[in-house]
Amino acid sequence: MVEAITTKPTPEAIESLKKSIKRLNSKAGQQKMDLHDLAEGLPTDYQNLMEMAQKTYDIFHELNQLKKQLKTWEEL
Repeated sequence: MVEAITTKPTPEAIESLKKSIKRLNSKAGQQKMDLHDLAEGLPTDYQNLMEMAQKTYDIFHELNQLKKQLKTWEEL
């Protein structure tokens, strides 16, 4: 999860966070496409819909949290 840092993070920490966001953004894009493909194929594989939707939600939620953290860090 995202750590709350009240002191100014190092440039290396900011760069590391940006890399994490970039990797997760790529993963989120792939997950979104996988969910779209599953939805287009419904009712086939409908049993996987809830699990895939939850996984997609979790990835995008984490991505949102990391972006908020980056914005906070950059404002310090």
